[in-house]
Amino acid sequence: MPGENLTRDEARERAALLSVDGYDVALDLRSAVLEGDAARTFRSRTTIRFRCAEAGAATFADLVAPAVTAVTLNGRELDPAEVFDGTRVTLADLAAENTLVVDARCAYSRTGEGLHRFVDPEDGEVYLYTQYEPADARRVFANFEQPDLKAPFRFEVTAPDGWVVLSNGAQEGEPTAGTYRFAETRPISTYITAVVAGPYHYVSDTYRRTLADGTELEIPLGALCRKGLSRHFDPADIFTVTKQGLDFFHEHFDYPYPFGKYDQAFVPEYNIGAMENPGCVTFREEFVFRGKVTEASYERRANVILHEMAHMWFGDLVTMRWWDDLWLKESFADFMGALSLVEATRFTNGWITFANGRKAWAYRADQLPSTHPVTADIRDLEDAKLNFDGITYAKGAAVLKQLVAYVGRDAFLEGARRYFKRHAYGNTRLTDLLSVLEETSGRDLATWSRAWLETAGVNALTPQATYDAEGRITELSILQEAAPERPELRPHRVAVGLYRRENADGALVRYARAELDVAGPRTVVTELTGADRPELILVNDDDLTYCKVRFDERSLQTLRGHLGEITEPLSRALCWSAVWGLTRDGLMPARDYLDLVLRFAGRESDIGVLQSLHAQAGYALTHYTAPEHRDLAARELAQGALHELRLAEPGSGHQLSWARFFSSVATTAADLQLLQGLLDGTAKIDGLDVDQELRWTFLEPLTAHGAADQAALDAELRRDDTASGRRHHVRCLAARPSAEVKARAWADVVESDELSNALVEATISGFAQGSQRELTAPYAPKYFAAVERVWRERSIEIGMAVVRGLFPAHQDRQETLDAADAWLSGHPDAPPALRRLVSEARDDLARALRAQACDAQAAR
Repeated sequence: MPGENLTRDEARERAALLSVDGYDVALDLRSAVLEGDAARTFRSRTTIRFRCAEAGAATFADLVAPAVTAVTLNGRELDPAEVFDGTRVTLADLAAENTLVVDARCAYSRTGEGLHRFVDPEDGEVYLYTQYEPADARRVFANFEQPDLKAPFRFEVTAPDGWVVLSNGAQEGEPTAGTYRFAETRPISTYITAVVAGPYHYVSDTYRRTLADGTELEIPLGALCRKGLSRHFDPADIFTVTKQGLDFFHEHFDYPYPFGKYDQAFVPEYNIGAMENPGCVTFREEFVFRGKVTEASYERRANVILHEMAHMWFGDLVTMRWWDDLWLKESFADFMGALSLVEATRFTNGWITFANGRKAWAYRADQLPSTHPVTADIRDLEDAKLNFDGITYAKGAAVLKQLVAYVGRDAFLEGARRYFKRHAYGNTRLTDLLSVLEETSGRDLATWSRAWLETAGVNALTPQATYDAEGRITELSILQEAAPERPELRPHRVAVGLYRRENADGALVRYARAELDVAGPRTVVTELTGADRPELILVNDDDLTYCKVRFDERSLQTLRGHLGEITEPLSRALCWSAVWGLTRDGLMPARDYLDLVLRFAGRESDIGVLQSLHAQAGYALTHYTAPEHRDLAARELAQGALHELRLAEPGSGHQLSWARFFSSVATTAADLQLLQGLLDGTAKIDGLDVDQELRWTFLEPLTAHGAADQAALDAELRRDDTASGRRHHVRCLAARPSAEVKARAWADVVESDELSNALVEATISGFAQGSQRELTAPYAPKYFAAVERVWRERSIEIGMAVVRGLFPAHQDRQETLDAADAWLSGHPDAPPALRRLVSEARDDLARALRAQACDAQAAR
């Protein structure tokens, strides 16, 4: 990573100096199908036309490449050995108008950064795709790699015969001698340019709409995946969601989709969920479902499709000037993705998923030592890479939901429409957005912005009530608190719901509600004075604001006995989220939380909430339960999960979710025997289809507990010798309970650079088993000894995976915390991004120890 960083100050200086008129990029990718060293690099030839505000000035172009063969500036040949240092091309004595031509040998990637090359083990076919955000286009072609130097791009790609080749623009004519030419784009940033190439399975469709002015809009649609996945591909559902999204955004944004065609490529070994390249969106191919999945998986895919589509306007048409304002695209896409999901598709419960899932991500990130305001201080590209986090996405989206409640939906959407028209193909800052929203709402947003966008941290809201002799409320107030280190108290628009059991079946129903603005440390809810005494007071009912929800003692006791009896799914999800927050904060013993899951999760109607409960229960068992209680808690969870699995409707998503959860907590000989029986057909649960993906799910715990050996794993790979099967096989191999296995897995990830990004991820996942604390204990000191070298020598994507994934979180004792503190104090000059990752992992460990102490002190 040395030399690859770019600072904000450098970007500002270059933006003040340059204006870019256009790029012509020619890539020759025929080497991709060769073998050995011949398949490591490809030819990249880039022509950049740009203007310079100061004749005679000097700057640089960005390029990360093994070799540069020629550089020409304004017809003058430059010596690559003198002007290229491996990451930058020095440009001196610039004219008012300039033409730069760089001919280079660029490297194919195995880390998902730049131009990734994947060889399908099933058929030997080669697949390529690009992934650039925030700054990896320079691994594919020479450019000025910063978001505010937008320009039109014209791509030309030479590829092997029979390949499907796509870029941002539409293909122009038929390929000539294997060369595909693409229409020039509108001005866009470098990080959202794209090339996808390979023998992909491609399906097409068309979106048509009559615009308000009578114009007939026609958008060619495409969806593609590897040939090996084509039998699992469901483009009809993808196109349905795509068309519904395009209808929604055209109706609400009043700005026609600006980038011509709309291809969506599902690609292998992808590091993230998806990327909003205009006209050529890329997704991780795990969204092509190889086996049965729950409706929550389809909802998640639809949400991602709509999130990326929202970026076509928020991010691609109008782009942040620098990564400080990354939220200007990500927060909006997260919010608009959820809004369009609920209002335009079949997934009408999307706000429940948002409240229970996305916001949990935000709450965790906002309580880490690395928390930051929504609009952040991003000094350089390494900072930017780490800022794609729960604050920028989920907290920002939650804040926007609060903003919509504050200014009104109509004013908010009208502000968006003006924002697009005013800044189309340009770059913006926070003030540009606030100014249009002030115009449309008539509100002064400066104070709101300072509280919500420019300060970090999450507030806690707690109800406090007094009652008269007849049991009526004499005063209900909301107390607002903040952490001492982040004392900001914010204005909140909240709803407060009062609940009681009114029906013979004991259902908890809301009988009173008030909506109000909370400000300062204490706010009285005057509207509810005189109401009958509730059994449950739910602050932030309907999830209007972003806060930690706390309870008075009576409400908490009601939840302990009746959480599953709350009739409203969103209110119930908010209560689940709140008790999880109490558990994370060490205010509720982990065993109490697990008891709630055992007693009430089986009644949960929303499959997305149920899957979140399973994930959180598993995490609580592994990290928050006191060690002396962990084995018993695991047995109880497994027994409860098996009970619910047998009760679940045959063939339902709930049954599948309980089956997966049962396998994740299975530890006893009887549990493992059942899993083995389900695999070999000697056991059966009515309606449960043990397909290939579920087979691998069952095999991992069997392997981790020594009930399946390498021969069993190799046999399963022969049954499923695909790219997905090989990833599962690698993960399970690393999960075996053997010191030799752990040593090999550690060496493969830490000492070697041979594995692809996907196999690094799989190996780490198998290595880090919560049931194998003794086996992995020797690697805690090795981690702290190796982490700085790994960060220095590996790409940032792999470095992040190793630093996060191999942190000794399962060595949950004070000595590990002391070791992390010693590393942080002893390495003050380590790269800030690396220190942030270690600090975050250290904070998670400290939180786990506090939660374990709470659990240990609680009476059984």
